Amino acid sequence: MPFNFPFDISESWTFAAVVTLTTFSLLLALRAFIGRQLKKLATRRALAFLSYPEQLLGATSNLFLFAVSALAGLSQMEFAPQYQRMLHYAWVVIGVLQAALWANRLLSVSLERAFETHRASNPSSATHLLAVGLLLRIVLWSVAVLLVLDNLGFNITTLAASLGIGGVAVALAVQNILGDIFSSVSIALDKPFVIGDFIVVDDFMGTVEYVGLKTTRIRSLGGEQIVFSNTELLKKKISNFKRMEERRIAFEFGIAHETSLENIEKVPGLVEAAIRTGGFQTRFDRSHFKAFTDRALVYENVYYVLTPDFNVYMDIQQQINLTLMREFRRLGIELAYPVQKIHVVSAPAEPSAPDRASVPAKPPARHLRPAD
Repeated sequence: MPFNFPFDISESWTFAAVVTLTTFSLLLALRAFIGRQLKKLATRRALAFLSYPEQLLGATSNLFLFAVSALAGLSQMEFAPQYQRMLHYAWVVIGVLQAALWANRLLSVSLERAFETHRASNPSSATHLLAVGLLLRIVLWSVAVLLVLDNLGFNITTLAASLGIGGVAVALAVQNILGDIFSSVSIALDKPFVIGDFIVVDDFMGTVEYVGLKTTRIRSLGGEQIVFSNTELLKKKISNFKRMEERRIAFEFGIAHETSLENIEKVPGLVEAAIRTGGFQTRFDRSHFKAFTDRALVYENVYYVLTPDFNVYMDIQQQINLTLMREFRRLGIELAYPVQKIHVVSAPAEPSAPDRASVPAKPPARHLRPAD
């Protein structure tokens, strides 16, 4: 309701401007004051929940404050009924949109805190939160838009039906983006990998850092960040090493052909002893004299490391190799290395000069003349 003054200022634009500027200044000062107080109080552990109102205050935009101030100024003026109705619609629109911004900020803060909490303890839940956040934001802004349209007098049912055909056309235009979004939801629900998993995709390997609406980001061993499209990523074969319960190791080596038969028979036992008696987290499987090759006598050996940790596996393999080298040198067993043997067959030597002189000369051929 407009204020009643003893002089006629109800239609004064100057007064409306003064009210607008005054209200805007007061709202800015009030927001700054309350923000400082909330920030100070939120640092106390018992009042940490006040960080949420602080976030809401931070989501209150200057544009919203100015719009409220302008409407407050215009409300002091007398307008025709249709213009009064437009002011009412303006209040509804800015109120609903600002409420949606506040709800969106609360949702973002809550999801971020939950994400950081579950990132280390439960990476699967952290990845799932991304899809939940997407769905909640879609619902939030859909409701906000529908409320605005409903208060503006639109028939929402008719509007939804008319948007159906247009929605199909838009979906076809942005099908790649929608495909990535649905792939993101699929990753969150099906969980082929979660944040923190070490995966290998084609020739790329690294730790999953982030699963977004359109892309998934992986931190490689070299330190750079690799970005994959969600749709393309799910089309590839993904090896998830984080979910390994144990690691199967198969390695080969070759010994020289000149090794004695007795030592050849001892090698599988030496390999088994090196794996079993080292105090490692291992389970021996087998060791066999596998094949003859032109360069070596080849042994194939298989064991399991009872932890997926790659560094632990490398430490164990190094100790096994050192143990085998010590035993081989003790027994005089030589590891094979590339050797090529060439057998030279000498051609028969030509006779010397004296020998050629002792060889009887071939008698000259006789030419007989036929008898008459």
